[in-house]
Amino acid sequence: MAKLKDQNINQDALSKAAYSLFDFTKKQKTFLLIVCILISIAGIITPYTYAAMWFGFALAAYSAIANDSIQTIGTFIASNSQRKWYYLWLFMGLIFVGTVTYSWFIYDGDVSYQRLRVDGLDQAPQNFVFLQLAAPIVLLVMTRLRMPVSTTFLLLNVFTYKAGTIVGVMQKSFVGYLLAFVAAIIIWFTLERFVKNYLKGKPKPYWYILQWLTSGSLWAVWIMQDAANIAVFLPRSLNVWEFVAYTGFVFLGLGFLFYLKGDKIQSIVNEKTRVTDVRAATIVDLVYAVILFYFKGLNNMPMSTTWVFIGLLGGRELAIALAKSKKLKKRKARLVRAYRMASNDVIKAGIGLLISLILALIINDGVREEIFSLIF
Repeated sequence: MAKLKDQNINQDALSKAAYSLFDFTKKQKTFLLIVCILISIAGIITPYTYAAMWFGFALAAYSAIANDSIQTIGTFIASNSQRKWYYLWLFMGLIFVGTVTYSWFIYDGDVSYQRLRVDGLDQAPQNFVFLQLAAPIVLLVMTRLRMPVSTTFLLLNVFTYKAGTIVGVMQKSFVGYLLAFVAAIIIWFTLERFVKNYLKGKPKPYWYILQWLTSGSLWAVWIMQDAANIAVFLPRSLNVWEFVAYTGFVFLGLGFLFYLKGDKIQSIVNEKTRVTDVRAATIVDLVYAVILFYFKGLNNMPMSTTWVFIGLLGGRELAIALAKSKKLKKRKARLVRAYRMASNDVIKAGIGLLISLILALIINDGVREEIFSLIF
């Protein structure tokens, strides 16, 4: 009897999974058609290095910013939903232009703030394989599925020719996750217990000014960290016309993203506790910007800002659950909800990490040789 019951449960689970897949396919027919077209173009264009370089860059630019928008401009979009999208776009777009222009001037054509000068990423691709161009397409699909994937892992790992670099990126990213998680618990538990009463009611006008300043600062620091994910397809030193193409395309892509109000993945931010409040959004952005700035100054090794962000949101939800509920039953329910949110984000980000490692092993001979030499 118990065996029959287990079989029924498994069948129900399979039926739900099959229906979800069918429903997604039905609703996303246009998107899936675009994905098929992009895959076909990638297959055709791969042997032509220069064309493949710019095709891969274009895909990476939009897919990386669309997925990482939840980290940097997600709270900005959520708390400014009443404003015209093009004001938000021009503000963030001009900050992007200014930030990458500074790097291009100071670092002799390098727009990545020297993140691509580390050993294992310092060589620009001389030719491409299909899976390198497919990586940003995979990222597009995962973004459509509302999965907060690390663009650093998924886009950089397929170009890294040393396993040690991949390990270094992972170590720095996981330390960032833990630091953000612990810092968020301390900060938001303190805010909920001692400052919450001062943050009630209608926000004062100065909060909007503070939020735009902190969001702009966060966006600039994020660009310093993650511009490498986009520029990895390109030469390590861009000439004037390459720089104009790089900057102009991303600027226009940002406009499209703001027009869509963050697209599907924005719901990950919107579901968090009170994040649409301008004061909450300001504090989230400020703490996140400080953590990223610290890691930027630590060394030039790239890191996954996605893992830092989900650590920050997970710790924040846990702190609010601990501080907000005085009754044990309510506190337990809130803790369960916070745990589910945090673990769900980690699982989704972990799937992206696993995919990136598989792609890196398949694509890069140097990575395979190092791994096999360690095993055997």
